[in-house]
Amino acid sequence: MPGAVVVGTGFGARVHVPALRAAGFDVIALVGRDRERTARRAERAGVVPACGSLAEALALPGVDAVTIAAPPYAHAPLAIEACHAGRHVICEKPFALDAGEAEMMVMAAESTGVVALVGHEFRWAPDRALVARALGEGVIGEPRLATLVQYVPLVADPEARVPEWWFDEMRGGGWLGASGSHVVDQVRTWFGEVTSVSATLPTVARRAGAEDSFVVRLTTAAGTEVVLQQTAASWTPGVEGLSIVAGTDGTLGVTGEGVWVSDRAGRRRLPVPDDLALPVGEASDDPRHRYTHLELGPYTRLCEALRARIDDRAAASVVPVPTFADGLACMRVLDAIRASAGSRGARVDLSR
Repeated sequence: MPGAVVVGTGFGARVHVPALRAAGFDVIALVGRDRERTARRAERAGVVPACGSLAEALALPGVDAVTIAAPPYAHAPLAIEACHAGRHVICEKPFALDAGEAEMMVMAAESTGVVALVGHEFRWAPDRALVARALGEGVIGEPRLATLVQYVPLVADPEARVPEWWFDEMRGGGWLGASGSHVVDQVRTWFGEVTSVSATLPTVARRAGAEDSFVVRLTTAAGTEVVLQQTAASWTPGVEGLSIVAGTDGTLGVTGEGVWVSDRAGRRRLPVPDDLALPVGEASDDPRHRYTHLELGPYTRLCEALRARIDDRAAASVVPVPTFADGLACMRVLDAIRASAGSRGARVDLSR
């Protein structure tokens, strides 16, 4: 059983620890900056010991892998430290503060030969994986136009408790990195590489700091036009959204009820095949765990992919496993979005 160290006492303790265990890892230590809080959360998660630094944890025997769920500004130094120590890595998104940091992380992984993955676990979310498969099989012909919209009730209330770095742009805060990174990865997985962007980063809630919303127009190398719109400042009681992909021979729609295809034969729901199904988790009334039932299944699949690569087995993943190279590609798009927003929505070309 390979040993893993988890850096991060929030998402790390809540999702990384159980996902690693479900994938067959022995979680050896939990790392956090505040030793007292780390000790409390380590005890709650059944992890011993609690460490105050990654270096302290790496000195323990049996550490094969490190998963990083620290704030974004700490991702690059932690990931590079783990790589240079010869440990395999999963690093959370947003992958880095910018593409420059991301390039150094990729170089560290490549030079040391470790397995290095990025936390785009929602590639395994059944609806997303099902759309990717349908597009790959040509169910709607050539995808030409897509719209991905979501309204999320996280920070509409200024009194809502969130990590203190969430809206600190200098430390990697903002909704673009927190959620937009997942959506950009979704676009790359569905349609291929992004070649141009135009964007604005509005703020909806009465809260100072980095953006809580984004509106982005993307063009892909294959010519698909994509619009992304999302806010974390919705007052709706639950997450509401809709994704639609229009192709030359049909249209795919993703709603809360599943994935639907409409074409000459009519409208029908696509069944989720067994190989894309995930364990069904139970929803919690605890606000700290409101999305755990949605996150844990996909994250377990990511950790399973890590273990398969550590064991030098052909990964049995039904989706492309997200690597540090994907993290870098995503950061380049996020940098372009920020550059466009800073220039009043001017088009930014990524194809050069």
